Amino acid sequence: MKPILVFQTDFTYKEGAVAAMYGVVKSVDKSLEIIDGTHEIPKFDTWSASYRLNQYIKFWPKGTIFVSVVDPGVGTSRRASVAKTLDGYYIVSPDNGSLTHIKKDMGIKEIREIDENINRLKGKDTEGVNIFHGRDLFAYCGARLASGIISFEEVGPAYSIEEIVEHPIEEALIQDNYVEGIFEISDPNFGNLWTNIKLENFNKAGFSYGDLIHTSVYYGGELKFEEDILFGTSFGEAENGKNIIYNNELMKIALATNMGSFVEKYQLDFGPDWKVVFTK
Repeated sequence: MKPILVFQTDFTYKEGAVAAMYGVVKSVDKSLEIIDGTHEIPKFDTWSASYRLNQYIKFWPKGTIFVSVVDPGVGTSRRASVAKTLDGYYIVSPDNGSLTHIKKDMGIKEIREIDENINRLKGKDTEGVNIFHGRDLFAYCGARLASGIISFEEVGPAYSIEEIVEHPIEEALIQDNYVEGIFEISDPNFGNLWTNIKLENFNKAGFSYGDLIHTSVYYGGELKFEEDILFGTSFGEAENGKNIIYNNELMKIALATNMGSFVEKYQLDFGPDWKVVFTK
C-alpha cells in the first residue's frame, strides 16, 4: 500500500492553489490518497506550521508523507527539504522553522535538500515560476516519493540535522504553588489559549483539579488579565460564559471561556511576549 499524503498550508481555499497542488499529485499517480491537514495556517506563520504538524502527526500511520507549505521565503536561498523522523514519517517542507517541534519532540533521523533538477515539475509551462514551490516542488516531490518513483535517498543530497532552521521554544518556570509560562498557540475556532505548561509539571507545582487558581496574563510586562479561575477537567464544569483552566489535547494547560471565546472576550493572543502566571 502506498503512503498517504497529508497537506497543510496557509493557502486557504479562496483561490486555486490547493487544487493545483492536488492536480500535480494525481498527474504523478492517480492512485495516491490525499488528505487535508489544514489550509488555514495563519499566513507566513512558520511557528504555527511547525506546531500544527506536531499536533497531529503521531496519529497517522507510520510512513505517511506530510507536505507542509508555509513558505514566506519561497524562491530565496532557504532550503526545500524532505525530513525523515525517527518514527518513520516523512515531511516535505521548506526548512524555515516549520520543522522546529518535530525535531524537538519526535526527532529527525535524516534530512535531504530537494534536487530541483530531478524533482521539480516539468512540462506544464511553469519552469519560469519561482513563487509556487508548493505546486512545482513540494507537491511534485512528495507525490514521486509516495508513488515509489523515487526513494528517500533520491530526493537530493543529505545535510546535517544541526543545520535545520529552528524557532526558539520557551520552557515554563515551575516552582511550589507558582507556574509561569507563555501562550504558545490558540485554538482559533473556539478562542482558547494553549500554554507551554505540561499537566504533569502543573500538578508537581501543587495545582489539582477543583482548585481556584489565581491567573494573571501579561503582554510585554503589562498586566492584561487577572482572575481566580477554576481548574477543571472539561469545559462544562464552568457555567456558560465563565472561564476555566483545563488540560488540552496535548496534555498541556490551557484557558477557555465555556461557550465563548477567551481570546475575543479579553483581546488576548499568543506568542513569546504573552506570559501567563498561575499562583495559589
